[in-house]
Amino acid sequence: TPLYIIVLSYAYQWSGDVALLRRYRRNADAALRWILKYGDRDGDGFQEYLRRSKQGIENQGWKDSWDAIRHADGSIPKGPIALCELQGYAFDAFLRMAEIYDLLEEPKRAKDMRAKARVLYERFNETFWWESEGTYYLGLDGDKRPMETVASNAGHCLGSGIVPAERAGRVVDRLMAEDMWSGWGVRTLSSAHPGYNPFSYHCGSVWPHDNANLAGGFRRAGRHKEAQQVAEGIFAAAERFQSYRLPELFAGLPREAGSFPVPYLGANVPQAWAAAAVFRLVAILCGIHTVGRSRTMYVNPDLPDWLPALTLNNLRAGEGSLDLHVEQHHVEVLRNTTGYSVVHGKLPRPALNEAPLARS
Repeated sequence: TPLYIIVLSYAYQWSGDVALLRRYRRNADAALRWILKYGDRDGDGFQEYLRRSKQGIENQGWKDSWDAIRHADGSIPKGPIALCELQGYAFDAFLRMAEIYDLLEEPKRAKDMRAKARVLYERFNETFWWESEGTYYLGLDGDKRPMETVASNAGHCLGSGIVPAERAGRVVDRLMAEDMWSGWGVRTLSSAHPGYNPFSYHCGSVWPHDNANLAGGFRRAGRHKEAQQVAEGIFAAAERFQSYRLPELFAGLPREAGSFPVPYLGANVPQAWAAAAVFRLVAILCGIHTVGRSRTMYVNPDLPDWLPALTLNNLRAGEGSLDLHVEQHHVEVLRNTTGYSVVHGKLPRPALNEAPLARS
């Protein structure tokens, strides 16, 4: 549900159309009420899930297989479960909802949302930080006991902005350590964990969409080299699949000379999440962000040596589309009918207590 608010904000940033926010205002308000009332099941300020039906699924994060979420010893935790990335999604949704209220000229509600975001930011970093591993706990179980499991989930927190700058680099380092980095991408679960199985659905496999999210967080943390490394791994995997079609996941086996990514039996091919990962990674390498309020597109490329230049055609925004030619230190607008100005530079990000420029 937080992702609904996040995607609505993205749609506004790319369209610059406040009428879009008015049209979906009731839906966004309903999503926010759900986050506050049902997402936080016990009123402790964190988002949790719990299966209520015998026919329901045990895990209700994006890793929704029955064995995806585990304690350090491999045991399955009892719910309600508060995953680390769900807190990041809620934090991001609060800040985006604050900007939506600003745009709808409701400053008091905007102020309230920023206050909620600040409280969640502080509580999350106090409760979920795993100092000895330099990352975040996978989550809290039903007894509020931390799950000391190294998994890719923590990387989603980087992109949401809930990770302080002084911790972000350590999270990147932990995700790129040998037990997590396969060479083709970041594994869903550490190879040192007793539940690790590179051929499983969520316990050691590599998911392209997961890696695209991580790469976006890496760039936000200023770790451009690691973002490039993830992109190279996923692109290299795509080259080895039929018709360059990325499956939803593949095995987390280590990449070696002459090896190839091993498909997961029964994986969806093609799959929308996986296909979209390619476009997301291109946008990350080009450093593309839009700000609807000022009708500005920021382009801050940091291209690797293996991709010295890119030309993007028919990139839709605002009232039309544009064509861009991007090199390491050069951005050229070939055509622009969007009504957006293009700035060669980094998206400015305000402090948490300031009115944010929500970003796409």
